[in-house]
Amino acid sequence: MNLPLNTSADTTNLVEQARYNMIEQQIRPWRVLDDEVLDLLAQVRREEFVPEPYRSMAFMDIEIPLNASVEEAERTGQLMLAPRVEARMLQDAEVKASDRVLEIGTGSGFMAALLGRSAAQVLTLELNADLVDFAKDNLRNAGISNVEVRMGDGARDLSADGPFDVIMLSGSVAELPQSLLSLLTEGGRLVAVVGSEPVMRTTVVRRRGSSFDVTHPWDLIAPRLLNFPEPSPFKF
Repeated sequence: MNLPLNTSADTTNLVEQARYNMIEQQIRPWRVLDDEVLDLLAQVRREEFVPEPYRSMAFMDIEIPLNASVEEAERTGQLMLAPRVEARMLQDAEVKASDRVLEIGTGSGFMAALLGRSAAQVLTLELNADLVDFAKDNLRNAGISNVEVRMGDGARDLSADGPFDVIMLSGSVAELPQSLLSLLTEGGRLVAVVGSEPVMRTTVVRRRGSSFDVTHPWDLIAPRLLNFPEPSPFKF
C-alpha cells in the first residue's frame, strides 16, 4: 500500500493548527482575552523567530534556548519566554498605536515584532551580538520596519533615548529599576518581572505625574536580564 506524501499544504495546516492550539489552550486560559493581542499572536509567525534546531518547539509552553548550548542559554538568560508569558505581558502593557516603546532584552525579536505591530516606534536593546543579528534578520523577514534593534545595555543610563510610553523588560530583575521609571511619559507603563527565585512577580507601573501606580497581577519565574543590580547575599 502506497501512502500519500505530505504536501506543503499539509504542513501549513499542521502549523496553523498548532498555532491555534497555542492560542486557545495555553494563552487564552491564562486570562489573555484582549482580541488585538490574540489576533497579533495569530498573525506574527512565532516559528520564524525560533532558532532552526528548536523550531519544532515554537508553539510549546516552554522557554526556548536561543543559543546552541542549552547550558549557556540558561546561564546568560538567552531564552525565549513561553508564549503565554509573552502574551500576558503584552496585554498588561496596553500598547497603543501612537506609543514609543523601549524593550530591554531583544532575544530573537519576537516580542519586538509584537510591539512593532502594536506601536508607532520600538527601540529594543540586546547585549549579545549574535542575537542582535538574528533579531534584525527575523524582523526584516517579517516585514517589520518600525523596530530599531541596537546592541546595548539596558542597565545603563538611557535618558538620551527617552522618554517612552511603554517600557518592556523581557526578562527578570531583582529590583524595580528606578532609572527606567524616570523615562516614562505621563500615563506611561513599565512591565517587568521583579524578584528572585523562588518568588518573582510581574510588576506593572503606570506614571501619574510625579507618582507611580504599581500592581502585581501575576507571579512567574523568568530568566535574568544581565547587569541590573542584585541584592547583597550577606545579612548582618
